[in-house]
Formats: sequence, structure tokens, C-alpha cells
Amino acid sequence: MDMERMIMATGAICQSTVNGLTSNVLGTCGEFEEVQIGAERFNFFKNCPSTKTTTIILRGGAEQFIQEAERSLNDAIMIVRRALKAEFIVPGGGAIEIEISKLLRDYSKTIGGKMQVIINAFAKALEVIPRTLADNAGLDSNEVLNKLRKKHAVDEDGKHFGVDVDSVSGIQNTYEGFVWEPLNIKKNILTSATEAACSVLGIDETVRNPSNEEQKKMKKRRPNMG
Repeated sequence: MDMERMIMATGAICQSTVNGLTSNVLGTCGEFEEVQIGAERFNFFKNCPSTKTTTIILRGGAEQFIQEAERSLNDAIMIVRRALKAEFIVPGGGAIEIEISKLLRDYSKTIGGKMQVIINAFAKALEVIPRTLADNAGLDSNEVLNKLRKKHAVDEDGKHFGVDVDSVSGIQNTYEGFVWEPLNIKKNILTSATEAACSVLGIDETVRNPSNEEQKKMKKRRPNMG
């Protein structure tokens, strides 16, 4: 593993012998340094023009803190990797949920009956995503949602607006702000959540076996003769 990292850092080609070495198998490194960090020693390759790798070192006072930082960093790296590989992206920060919610409410006005109530309930459930983002950022979620609803309903470019956790206004154009989500992941999220809700609604009763429960009670009451 260390040899593979060195190859990716310097651009060299691994050789099984030192005989017949040519310049095309050699790598380039401007500066090499071995540094003691904590109880471990690390090798640093600096100023490598053909480098294809980098290393992130996490340090902290507690193992739990390190594990949480590693999970958060892994999630951030994986979502960026997925976004780069995705064919299409959608604006994040709850922008797509607010836009779908608006479209569903508009569609529900064209139909009647109980389906209108169901569609409106589904549209309201989608707003949980931006509401949660606003709450976690310490913002007034009701105020942020009202701003987003107005922006999506009035402004032509409002469909790109979502929650902004760094500003006082609480909303921003997430597409221009590079807050993106891969389309295929967003589809999977909405599909899985809908299927889970339908499964819960499809449970009509809870099946119990009273005789089996009575046998368990009798075994507990029976004294241990051993």
C-alpha cells in the first residue's frame, strides 16, 4: 500500500530489479521529508509535478472525536466523488424538495377527491428536508421556508434557491453556490422514502400468538428444581 502511494505521488513505475533502469521509469519529487506526528512517523513528498494523490491526517484528543471526523470526511469525499461521476446534478440545500413540493401543490389544484389531500400531504412531507437543514443551522425554519416558498413561486430562477447555513438571510441560489446533489442519488432517496412510507401504511394488523406467550409465562413461573 505504501509503495502504491509513493508511485501515485512521484509518478514513478515500480521495478522488480535495479538492472537496466531507464529515465522513463523514474519519478520526480521536489522535496522529501519525514515528520514525527504524535506516535507515528510520516513521509511527505512535496512539489511532485505528476502527483495523483494526497493524504489527510486527522488529529484529536479523543478516539470518538477522530472516528466522527473520519466519518464526516468520508461522507464529504464520497458525495463529491459521486457528483463528479453523475451524469446530471440538481441544486441542493432543499431546493429540489421545495420545487417538487410547489409543483405537486399546483397539480393537486387540478384534481379533486381524496387524491388531492394525499398529494398535498406528500408535498408537505418534502418540506421536512429544508426545515431540518434550517433547524440544524440554528435558523428560524418557518421564516426560511416562507422565503423559499415565495422565491420558488414568484422568481423565474427561484427553483435553484435552497437553505444557506452561512448567511443571515438563510437562502441562496444553491446552483450558483456549488451546493449540488447527484440526480440518481436524489431519485433513490425519494423512491426509498416513498416505498418505506407505503410499507408502513400497508400494515393492517399486528399478528400475535397468545398460546406461545402463555407458554413462556408458565416457564418463567415454574421453579428451578436443579
